[in-house]
Amino acid sequence: MDGGRTGSTGRSVLAIGAHPDDIELGCGGALLAHAAAGDTVTVLVVTGGENGPGDDLHVAGRRAEQERAAELLGARLLWGGLHDCEVAADSSTVRLIEQVLQSTRADLVYVHAPDDSHQDHRAVASATLAAARRLPRVLHYQSPSTLTFTPTVYVDVTAYVTGKLAALAAHASQVEMSAMVEPDAVVASARHWGAQARIGYAEAFQPTRMVLDLAPAAASFAAAAAAPEGVPAAWSLTPSAGTRAG
Repeated sequence: MDGGRTGSTGRSVLAIGAHPDDIELGCGGALLAHAAAGDTVTVLVVTGGENGPGDDLHVAGRRAEQERAAELLGARLLWGGLHDCEVAADSSTVRLIEQVLQSTRADLVYVHAPDDSHQDHRAVASATLAAARRLPRVLHYQSPSTLTFTPTVYVDVTAYVTGKLAALAAHASQVEMSAMVEPDAVVASARHWGAQARIGYAEAFQPTRMVLDLAPAAASFAAAAAAPEGVPAAWSLTPSAGTRAG
């Protein structure tokens, strides 16, 4: 996959979820908005959801369901290869996420909220915070099992609610077996957060960090290397030519 800054706004966006359908529930509308803006979108599903509701036939179909959902989101799908209900926030999980961050050159990450009653969600959130410790944009989304959630960042998904529902519908086994993925509840949630954000429909996020980059993406790297006007050269984080590093 071509990582880094591409398209119109030029962002590389990575959404991370512990199980199939977590990402679509938490930030599916935002990912559709990113794709429409020309951003590169990747989804990392850490486990195969082997312990989800339903019999073995339902579970076996979750991989194909996730592939279809990612296609509807306009995202590239990556699998973490870990096992449902056995995810640990250890060095191997951190390394897995670090490798995906490096390969995609992601500059914005969506992931589970840290305070969650599902151990996989907590572990994925914790490992992501470690892996993305140098990243300027990390946003947490709400899951049905989230305990405390205090969002202050909202994405307008008014134009993408239907698309989010279509991506969720791709997870037929979960929609059929779990009230947590009930379409009416998803729409009601988007309307609730939209009212909080003073717009039609929204997805809400709790930030660990959210740096606003007001420069065009292509110019931001060059701008970062130059000292702002009026700042003494000695204070610049980028040594000028001939300056010896201390």
